[in-house]
Amino acid sequence: MRSLDIGATGMLAQQMNVDIISNNIANMTTSGFKRQRIDFKDMVYQNIDRPGAQSSDIGTTLPSGLQIGLGVQVGAAYRIHEQGAVQITENPLDMAVTGDGFFQIQMPNGDTAYTRSGVFQINENGEIVTTKGFLMEPNLVVPEDAISVEINQNGEVFVEQSGQANLSNIGQIELATFVNPAGLEAIGDNLFMETEGSGTPTTGTPGDTNFGTVRQGSVEQSNVNVVEEITSLITAQRAYEMNSTVIRTSDEMLQSVAQLR
Repeated sequence: MRSLDIGATGMLAQQMNVDIISNNIANMTTSGFKRQRIDFKDMVYQNIDRPGAQSSDIGTTLPSGLQIGLGVQVGAAYRIHEQGAVQITENPLDMAVTGDGFFQIQMPNGDTAYTRSGVFQINENGEIVTTKGFLMEPNLVVPEDAISVEINQNGEVFVEQSGQANLSNIGQIELATFVNPAGLEAIGDNLFMETEGSGTPTTGTPGDTNFGTVRQGSVEQSNVNVVEEITSLITAQRAYEMNSTVIRTSDEMLQSVAQLR
C-alpha cells in the first residue's frame, strides 16, 4: 500500500510549506525582509513496466509503460528579492536602497555581511553601525561637533559642523550586488552571507549602472504581501487535509482486507 507513504510525504511537504509562510507573515514588519517561496518536486518513480521496453518477441515496445510515483518532496525554499515599499521615518541615519544593492556590514570575525535593512545608528566613536553595533563598510565616522548629517542619492555623506558654513564630506557609501541574490545565506538580524550559489559581490557607488540609489530618512519595508500569504496558507491547509484523507482512506482499505474471512 504505497498510498500510506505517499500521503505522508504530502503532509510533511505541506507542513514545511506552512513553516515558510508563517515565517513570512511573522516578518511582515521587518525592515528589508525578503519573502520566501517553497518549490516542490516529485520523488522517484517505481517502474512496473518501463516505457519503451519490448512487449513481444517481434520487437514491439510499450508506448507509455507503467510508472508509479512515490510522493512529493521539498526542492528548495527560494528568496524573492523584489523591492519592498519605502517608509519615511525622518531619521537622518535611516537609509533605503531603491533598486539593486546591499549595504555592506563588517562582522566581529572580520567577514562581510550584506543587508537591505538601512536602520543605522552612531556608536560611542562616531562610527555608523547597525543596531547590533556592527560597522558599515566602508567605515564612516561622524565628527563629534557635527550638527546634522546629509546623505545624497549617490551615497555621499556630508556633515554640518559648528562654525563652518560649508558641509564637509566624510565619506562614500558603497553597495554590493550579486549575480544570484537568491543564493545568499540568511544568518538572522536581517543579514546575508555570500555563498558559492550567490557568486562574488560586485561593489559600486549608488546610482551607478546596475546599482540602486540611497534615500535618506527612509527604510525599506518587507516585501511580504499579506493577502497572498493568507491565500497560500489556506491552500497549504487544504492540501494537508487532502493528504491526510489519502492516509485515512488507505487505512480503511487495509482494515477491510484484514476483516476478510
